Amino acid sequence: MSEALDLVLGNMVRAISMLENSAEFAHLVPEVRVNLVYAPPDVGSPKEVAGVAGRITVVNGRPKAAGLPQLGASDHMARLVLEARSYDPNIAAGINFKCDEYIISVVRDYCREKSISFGWIDRTHEPSESAREDGRSIPWKMAYLVKTYGHLPRLFYEGPAPGKEPLFVALGRDAAEVAGIALEIAARIA
Repeated sequence: MSEALDLVLGNMVRAISMLENSAEFAHLVPEVRVNLVYAPPDVGSPKEVAGVAGRITVVNGRPKAAGLPQLGASDHMARLVLEARSYDPNIAAGINFKCDEYIISVVRDYCREKSISFGWIDRTHEPSESAREDGRSIPWKMAYLVKTYGHLPRLFYEGPAPGKEPLFVALGRDAAEVAGIALEIAARIA
């Protein structure tokens, strides 16, 4: 195992521990559960990105990782981070969390206070061919954000779409950074 991968997996363990130790974060776990990913430098495949095996769920009112971090544990979030990195090479990690009107207002205020870029994806503009075909939605989403905002926002949400749960995504340099962002938002929600 390479030193870079050791650092990635160690950072993932730290981030998971941060999330599991926050009862407030349970309020941000969506129906599809949470995944947290961290892409080592110079990887190009979702199978090379570390994610939480089985995702993070809620057990007895507290966040709980279903498994350990491992390479290839997340396809969707891994593809999202890799696509985001193509627009901003500083992005290596991401986390998804619950989205509703109240959370949107809290996150918008949080972003304003912290000078973090905020955005949203209006899925009603998504071409039917990218929405239908597996794997084509993420490139469209990242391109939409960049076209709409002139850059890739670090915190954004996806509006509702048929059969899709609205979700927030936080992007950052490593897993602990994005977990920390989610925890700061969870504290404001609680």
